[in-house]
Amino acid sequence: KVTISKAFYMQTTEVTQGQWKAVMGTEPWKGKQFVKEGPNYAASFVSWDAAVAYCKNLSEKESKTYRLPTEAEWEYSCRAGTETRWSFGNDEKALDAYAWYRENASNVDEKYAHQVGLKRPNAFGLYDMHGNVWEWCYDYHGESYYKDSPEKDPQGPVTGSSRVLRGGSWGNLMRHTRSAYRNRFVAVGRNYGVFSGFRVVRELD
Repeated sequence: KVTISKAFYMQTTEVTQGQWKAVMGTEPWKGKQFVKEGPNYAASFVSWDAAVAYCKNLSEKESKTYRLPTEAEWEYSCRAGTETRWSFGNDEKALDAYAWYRENASNVDEKYAHQVGLKRPNAFGLYDMHGNVWEWCYDYHGESYYKDSPEKDPQGPVTGSSRVLRGGSWGNLMRHTRSAYRNRFVAVGRNYGVFSGFRVVRELD
């Protein structure tokens, strides 16, 4: 159990292709396999470094502080007050209503990140916390970090070789979309990028 001492805003959806283009002027998913293009589709093929650059540019553009969520902030937001496998409970049959994952996306030949906000939100009003694209967190990944992490505002290990990804994607199994499931990948890597996107946190003024 951890305490998050400062309130924050969490983006209600994953960053979309339209939002990415407006801030960065690029299309990292262009010409790639497993992509459907459109302003409301979740941006994919985004490395951790690129997601951090997006936050920096958006912060400068709006004179607000935007950043990636810490892993603790992400899980708090995903769980929305629950302690169950998913934010909606433990019923596997309900997952279809909340998430794009292997069964209702990849396995039915919809092999791409879908438009955001089409599934049900969690109790905090956040969409696609389960599935669609893996979401980058700020933290370095540490296998045993939970054993040593501070109780208040954990920020992840001081160093590491990879960054945390959360939430699962359209190509993943049901169990990978659970609120507690942890994944990782190198910060500069785009090989995993077919599945990876992010959402931002805005710090309160």
